[in-house]
Amino acid sequence: MSWNKRYLPPDKAQWQGRADSPPTSSFFQTVLMINLLDNPTIVTEQQTFALVGFRCDEGIRRNLGRIGAAEGPNAIRQALARLPIQKTNFVCLDVGNISCDDGDLEASQEALADVITLLLKQKIIPIVIGGGHELAFGHYQGITKLYPKSHIGIINFDAHFDMRPLLHDNKGTGGTSFLQIAKAHRSAKRRLDYNCVGIQHAGNIRQLHDTAKKYKTKIIWADELHQGQLEKCVDFVDRVIDENEFVYVSICLDVFSAAFAPGVSAIQPLGLLPYHVIPLIRQLAASGKALSYDIAELSPRYDIDHCTAKLAANLIYEIVHHHRHHSNLW
Repeated sequence: MSWNKRYLPPDKAQWQGRADSPPTSSFFQTVLMINLLDNPTIVTEQQTFALVGFRCDEGIRRNLGRIGAAEGPNAIRQALARLPIQKTNFVCLDVGNISCDDGDLEASQEALADVITLLLKQKIIPIVIGGGHELAFGHYQGITKLYPKSHIGIINFDAHFDMRPLLHDNKGTGGTSFLQIAKAHRSAKRRLDYNCVGIQHAGNIRQLHDTAKKYKTKIIWADELHQGQLEKCVDFVDRVIDENEFVYVSICLDVFSAAFAPGVSAIQPLGLLPYHVIPLIRQLAASGKALSYDIAELSPRYDIDHCTAKLAANLIYEIVHHHRHHSNLW
């Protein structure tokens, strides 16, 4: 268990809510704490989700962004704790955090990958909460360890391609995850299906547009959603669902307008509205193809009235209430 040195067990203190709430009506009353060091085997007969925190700022620091995302996972937990539960046929676990306190991002990404593989082997749906978007490379490595030959479509809700060049020592940052994923595909001679929703023309330099084109990235521009082209977006998502065995869903909170998500490293004055994204999240969750999810880039120190944390929590609410199991897997 190489991941155990970077693993922090869950903290019940993060899950607090109204004392007068009826039993089992809210997340704080029903989330189960699982210490993977004590109990790596999880037995459940119901649809099960596992929250995995990625307490890491190193990718953002290397990318010269505003640090603070290491505190994101606990802020999301605190916001989710108070949300209601409308259905009772699922289990939600908090399995703790992977941390990066020594600057060794690569080791923390490997540790996250190991935990993701551990969960997926047990037919548990991971929801990784961050933390910088460097979590995506670790997350995807964990998926491919278990499914090395499967066709896995990637949908990244993001203002940025996150395909920046690697650093001079070939190390990644918070802005390189999907280039690293693309290179891993090319090295393994696997088919890459990378799809971005919410990309900002002004959020990516010309060379990044060229890199995205090189790897045949498919795009829904933020402009298209603002112009009301939701039907095009639904068709876009349908194509990814139809052409892949599984779909990996990644959500960078900086895809949203600064009015709704001020608590990120790179705020977006022209970003999306929540209801540009929520119908597409519901569509993916209900497809039976979504294998794993993550939500990245919450920096509580820049948040206003916990607005961004609450938005992230509501996205998790949507996922767990609309997710349908893959018929060939479960």
